[in-house]
Amino acid sequence: MIVFVMLSMVLMTLDHRYTQLNSLRAALSVVVYPLQLAVEMPGAVTEWFRESLATRRQLQEENASLQTQLLMLKAQSQKLQSLEAENIRLRELLESSFDVGEKVLVAELMVANLDPYKHQVVINKGELDRIYRGQPLLDAEGVMGQVVHVGPYSSTAVLITDTSHAIPVQVNRNGIRTIALGSGTINRLDLPYLSNNADIVPGDLLITSGLGGRFPPGYPVALVEAVQHDPGRTFARISAKPTARLDRSREVLLVWPGEAPDVVTDIAEETGITQEEDAATTDQAAPGLAEEAP
Repeated sequence: MIVFVMLSMVLMTLDHRYTQLNSLRAALSVVVYPLQLAVEMPGAVTEWFRESLATRRQLQEENASLQTQLLMLKAQSQKLQSLEAENIRLRELLESSFDVGEKVLVAELMVANLDPYKHQVVINKGELDRIYRGQPLLDAEGVMGQVVHVGPYSSTAVLITDTSHAIPVQVNRNGIRTIALGSGTINRLDLPYLSNNADIVPGDLLITSGLGGRFPPGYPVALVEAVQHDPGRTFARISAKPTARLDRSREVLLVWPGEAPDVVTDIAEETGITQEEDAATTDQAAPGLAEEAP
């Protein structure tokens, strides 16, 4: 041990004072370098794996967060588009309410039944809103139908395309009157009672005639699409397309014929009408309510 200590001291003195050992040190460093790598390898590999896994986890968390934000933004965008479309529909309804010149109430569809034999919808207004049986139902484009059943909070309306429905109409161009029957198809009405020589052509606008007292006159109903004259038949085959968007409208107008123009939001709260006054007004505004809807 003493010998090695003395040898170490001599080597350190020579290395400090002279440069003869630099070449020896370089050679030893080349020999020792693989050993150093072997010793440091486990720690370096462990650190690399730790950093790699941490980076992957962070990327996964960031990706999940961004996907969540994207989903929320898409949902908000869809909601904004839905609100924009609803706003447009409501504006159209409000503009239509001033055109019809009647007191109206905006209602929303709750249920739509559009099977081939029963075209009916349920709206979210009822007796508490002074809705009565036989009340006309419109959208921004034209007549949709009429109320056939009234509950306290909701009502059922039959559409003009229902096979059991008929509406008196007239040709806006020349005043020819007839009956438009529901065909069971959501985009077609039939006019079976016009003779072959009747002055009616595709493109004519059909409006309510006011006969029967159910629908006030002048409301658009349909546009004539096809007119077929058959010499072997008494009547022509005529079909028309409803102007109302029967399969797309979400908001509708309920009309009180003969009353002053007003857009009603909650009649019971705004007017404070009692049940007796309500019944009297309803009877006056809608004669023949006890009759079944055509």
